[in-house]
Amino acid sequence: MPLRSLRLRLLASAAAAIFLALALAGFGLNFLFERHIERREALSMEAKARELLGALRLDTNGKPFVDTLPSDNRFNEPAGGLYWQVTTATGQEHSPSLWDQSLPAAKETPRDHWRVRRIPGRFEQGLLVIERMVRPDQSGRAVLVQVATDDSALIDAQREFGREMVGSLVLLWLVLIGAAYGQVVLGLKPLARIRAELDRMRRNPGARLSADHPTEIDPLANAINSLADARAGDVDRARRRAADLAHSLKTPLAALAAQSRRAREAGAHEAADGLDRAIAAAGAALEAELARSRSAVAREAQASSRANVLDAAEAVAAVIERTEAGERIVFEIDVPDDLELPFAASDLAEILGALMENAARFARRRVAVSGVVAGDEVRISVGDDGPGIADARAATALVRGGRLDEAGPGHGFGLAIVSDLVSATDGTMALGTGPLGGLEVRLAWPVLAAS
Repeated sequence: MPLRSLRLRLLASAAAAIFLALALAGFGLNFLFERHIERREALSMEAKARELLGALRLDTNGKPFVDTLPSDNRFNEPAGGLYWQVTTATGQEHSPSLWDQSLPAAKETPRDHWRVRRIPGRFEQGLLVIERMVRPDQSGRAVLVQVATDDSALIDAQREFGREMVGSLVLLWLVLIGAAYGQVVLGLKPLARIRAELDRMRRNPGARLSADHPTEIDPLANAINSLADARAGDVDRARRRAADLAHSLKTPLAALAAQSRRAREAGAHEAADGLDRAIAAAGAALEAELARSRSAVAREAQASSRANVLDAAEAVAAVIERTEAGERIVFEIDVPDDLELPFAASDLAEILGALMENAARFARRRVAVSGVVAGDEVRISVGDDGPGIADARAATALVRGGRLDEAGPGHGFGLAIVSDLVSATDGTMALGTGPLGGLEVRLAWPVLAAS
């Protein structure tokens, strides 16, 4: 997915948010586990401390002693892992496990509960200590009672829990990323539908986005529909203005043509020729504007109209055969009976009429029209046995004003107008040399558009 992909951004943000949430949860769980095992160990040591308190005594000088040692053998082994110590102002007694060490006393020790703390370890080990001030006899003298255990087992348990927790959280992160991916795909699915409907609008400007969309997408769909309506209105107004302008200029052109005839009759042949060229240029420009209007109409009507290629080709051939140029031409039409294109028959007649008339003008004897479905295209070609066209001039002929025959009359708008109509109906147009040796114009439309 590209970096500008909305799907990638959503997945990346979801992955980061989930990772942060799981990391915070991991720290929290690790803290709670540490507190839990520390509390459990403290409760275990409190039970041993109560056993110690049952055997705690003070001599006449106030020095503490324990007449019965706790039952856990770890208290009796040097560095055994469990330690006790009782301390008064006059003396101290501790378990054999402390050997020649002692537990440090805190500055203040509670009298009503056991306090839990960690201290640097004896014998190079950290210790977890519980301590409390007690009064074992009626003398009221206070005794500091401390019970400690090595915290290495606690640290090992915490590390093992951390490793297992990290593995579990990574697995959970991957599962949640998969769930987020499914959520993103499901959430963006309506946009794919919008894209399909926009493609339909491109093919048929009269189409609009449907109203069956999620609430969050409704404003977008409404905005697109409003934009399409405004564009259609602008195009319609511009087309009407162009058509009105073209029609309004036909009368002045007819008047100029009459003036040209009078000038020629009066012997001003050079002036008449100049007028004729100007009139022909203006007339071609008008036809071009009208063709643009027709191409816009063709695009709007494309989705609902059908044109039979064989009928259109035979009708155009019948008209051209009645002209002076068409009397000497043999039209060879090879088109299937059921071959159709998805636009108005008048537009197809306009396209074939311009191409077949141009072919008849330059042909020596034959004009061939063929149509076929080839792969994913509907292809139509119009060729002749005339002098043809050089490859270098093929592209020029499709440009408005380009000429196939610089010596002949006209301004070359025919093929350019055909190119506009073909483009308006989602087709393509190319020029080349055909099997008859002359120019061949090749048209193609996608099967999807033609079906």
